[in-house]
Amino acid sequence: MENPRASWERLPSWLLTQTAGHAHRLVGDGFSAVGARGYHYRLLATLEEFGPASQAALGRRSGIHLSDMVAAINELADRDLVERAPDPADRRRNIISLTTAGKRQLRRLEKQLAETQDELLAPLSLKERGHLTDLLSKLLDHHNHRTVTPEPPG
Repeated sequence: MENPRASWERLPSWLLTQTAGHAHRLVGDGFSAVGARGYHYRLLATLEEFGPASQAALGRRSGIHLSDMVAAINELADRDLVERAPDPADRRRNIISLTTAGKRQLRRLEKQLAETQDELLAPLSLKERGHLTDLLSKLLDHHNHRTVTPEPPG
């Protein structure tokens, strides 16, 4: 006989939290298997999508706090996956760019991430996966919008 679920185990907040924990573990394990972390993927993907940028711009675009940004960039630079060069417009600032090795690593990370997504979403059809992604995006957009404080007029 199947164990009945408690009513709180059907709450969307509980289900989201538990599923997020599984997702975090699967993604972390997958990236670890190829010698990387989530920050590495986010930085490499952001650089490929938007091109070279300052650390501050990378932080804004990738959602990585500046206090974590320096360490993550150092790790990538030590592996020759990104390059630092002084900004010609402001020599106090560095511009970070993606190297050829960084692009190859990004391809490996994307492949690993696709496998992880398949594992996480295994019980869902392609249509259900799309629907879930749309619903989660809608929720996240709503709550991100609510937490943004508007700039004062003027």
